[in-house]
Amino acid sequence: MTIVSRGFHGRRAAPGKKLPPGQYETTGFPVLSASPTPRVARDTWELTVTTEVGQRHVWDWSALTALPSDTPTVDLHCVTKWSKFGTRWQGVSLDVLLADVETAADYALVSSYGGYTTNLPLEDLLDGQAWIMYGYDGEDLAPEHGGPVRLLVPHLYLWKSAKWVRGIELRDD
Repeated sequence: MTIVSRGFHGRRAAPGKKLPPGQYETTGFPVLSASPTPRVARDTWELTVTTEVGQRHVWDWSALTALPSDTPTVDLHCVTKWSKFGTRWQGVSLDVLLADVETAADYALVSSYGGYTTNLPLEDLLDGQAWIMYGYDGEDLAPEHGGPVRLLVPHLYLWKSAKWVRGIELRDD
C-alpha cells in the first residue's frame, strides 16, 4: 500500500527556488519552541566554549559583537515542512569564534538558556557553514527566534540551529 497517490507532487516551488521534497514555502517566520521563551538580558548573557580538555573561552555581549561579523542571506528549511527563502542575518562565523581555540574534537554539544541541547559534528560548524547570530532582517534577533543569539546552521534542518545559545562543548566522542 502506498501513502502517496500516483500523480501527487506536493506544492510547487516558485521558479528558481529549490524546495526540498515535502516542504512548502512560507513568507512568514513560524515560531516553534520546545519550551517557554527564556528572556536573557544582554548585560548578563555570555557564551562559553569548552574544549575536550576543559579549557574555557568566554565572550560577553561586547566581546562577541566586537568580533568581525558576517551578513549572510540563506534559505531555511524546518522539519515541520516549511521553507523560507532569502533570510538575512548578522552574526559571527564559528570559524572566527573558534580561530584561537585549540581542539582535536570531532563533535560539538551546543546548550541553550532554557535547557535545550543539540549535538553536531564539528565539520558541520566550520568552513563558513555556521554562525552565532544576533541580528535578523536588519533588526536585533527577537527572543522568540532565539535572541539574544542563536546558532544558525542553514545546510541542516533548522532544529539543529539552537536558539538562546549559551555554550558549546567540544567533544572527541
